[in-house]
Amino acid sequence: MKKEQEFRTIFGRFKSIQSTIMVSFSVLMVIAVLIFLFIALNFTKNTIYENSINYTSQIIKQVNYDIDSYMDYMLNISSIIAANSDVSYYLYNTQQPEEELKEEKERILSQFKTIRNSRNDIYNIAVVADNGRSILNEGEDQFTEYIDVREQSWYQAALSTKNLIAISSSHVQNAIQSSYKWVITLSRPLVNYKTGENGGGFFIDLNYNAISSLCSNNNIGGSGYIFILDENGNIIYHPQQQLMYGGLKTENIDEIMSSTKDHFQSEEGDKLYTISKSDMTGWTVVGAAYTSELLKNNKQAQMMYLLVAGVLLLGVIAISSIISREITKPIRQLRDSMSMVEEGRFDKANVPVTASNEVGSLSKSFNVMTERIHTLMEQNVYEQKQKRKNELKALQAQINPHFLYNTLDSIIWMSEAGRNDEVVLMTSALARLFRQSISNDKEQVTVAEEIEYVRSYLTIQKMRYKDKLEYSIDVSPEINHVMIIKFALQPIVENAIYHGLKYKDTKGNLSIRGYVRGKKAYITIADDGVGMEEAALEHIFDETKKEHKSNGVGVPNVQKRLKLYYGQEYGISYISRKGVGTVATVTVPLEEQEDDEETHR
Repeated sequence: MKKEQEFRTIFGRFKSIQSTIMVSFSVLMVIAVLIFLFIALNFTKNTIYENSINYTSQIIKQVNYDIDSYMDYMLNISSIIAANSDVSYYLYNTQQPEEELKEEKERILSQFKTIRNSRNDIYNIAVVADNGRSILNEGEDQFTEYIDVREQSWYQAALSTKNLIAISSSHVQNAIQSSYKWVITLSRPLVNYKTGENGGGFFIDLNYNAISSLCSNNNIGGSGYIFILDENGNIIYHPQQQLMYGGLKTENIDEIMSSTKDHFQSEEGDKLYTISKSDMTGWTVVGAAYTSELLKNNKQAQMMYLLVAGVLLLGVIAISSIISREITKPIRQLRDSMSMVEEGRFDKANVPVTASNEVGSLSKSFNVMTERIHTLMEQNVYEQKQKRKNELKALQAQINPHFLYNTLDSIIWMSEAGRNDEVVLMTSALARLFRQSISNDKEQVTVAEEIEYVRSYLTIQKMRYKDKLEYSIDVSPEINHVMIIKFALQPIVENAIYHGLKYKDTKGNLSIRGYVRGKKAYITIADDGVGMEEAALEHIFDETKKEHKSNGVGVPNVQKRLKLYYGQEYGISYISRKGVGTVATVTVPLEEQEDDEETHR
């Protein structure tokens, strides 16, 4: 009891329940946000760093693997050439007949041609011997006479390599006439079969873009990039290579080459370098990622934020549940009194007013309400009747602009087509139609009047469709005096034309019949149009299905008005067969019911 009294004392300081809840939740949310930020900021730093390393490491390892695979393929090509006996005999057998030498050369050139045709990334392929003999590409290209191929760094590297193959840095190939392409040279020694020593070299000039594409096709975030260094720290590839050569952009190359780890962060802290070295090429593939970008896109940190926020939310809900239970105790008392009102026990439903806040005001209002409940119930019945009447009028009013829009569209269409005489006739028909429809403000008209509305409408449509539309009207005189809601038939006729006859390839026929059966009057609108599927027929009165409406109003509107006026047993029914046609039947009472009459007064 003491703790309960303490809670009452605390919350009693606030004049309203709203203030109590606002202050309580504000304090809780401030505490929750502070806890969340503390945990998030400390967790994010480590998470971002680890995720960034894993992310970039996977990418550059894949790039390094792709480069190694590519070089391994080229190594296999070089092995085939080096093992070719024709190459060895041509370069080193100086005593063979000229004819035999020519045949060997042709076979070698044919092999070179096959290799170059199969790979568009190979610019040059050649064998060069120390004795001066050589074969280049397909025999048409020549080495530059001012440059000795045997003195080139990549040639010397091939002779001295211990790895069977040497791979140069990117460079311009100037040893071949009219070439000067940016290449990476792969070379290997050739053994003189007579001496058993290296006596020449084989080389392939690879398109520099073949290496650059392996790097550029892999992205590290939106702004990160990949570059390659050779074993001496020279740049093989960089997305901004020209800027690097011009000194306008720098990288921590010395730190990269000396690093014993597979990653490190720049001194400025804005870049994360991830390193992967290849044993095959001796190259170092480096991934550079911007930490700020990686922080923004870190999914793991976000999930942790959500987890912490969820835990905090559960805590806030649990605490607020306890608080709200105490705050809403007077409201529960009011609820119990309202239950008594539901049972009709108004004499025991009086609520004691013990507070001056919102609950106290609500209790006063409730007590007043119970005293006036019978009067309010009667008033509610009256308002419901008025509401029904107003709804009927609102539905009635929807029809007129709907029909006007469609008819005016037809007049505009004929005018644009230059059919001025028909425009005059259609305008006259429209004027007659509207004189009939607005001549009185009655909600109901006779069947005879409604049929005249429809006849005017069909006159307009007949002018529009000409030979595409024929119609007949046969209404029994017995039902001419029967009352029907205004504009009940025209939307159904319109629906038959636009959704039944319009899509026929041949002439469409429309038939309107009226007759009496028992104490009901029936009017049928039948067409031989395209008909409807069962699924469409089931939803024809569904106002949410646009395909069964006429510009927003129509058949569903009429159906609703008929049932509101005459009852659920009256209204529209449809029978339709796909490809045969559709019959709509309107059913109304011969005489209007008394209570309906009272409602519509």
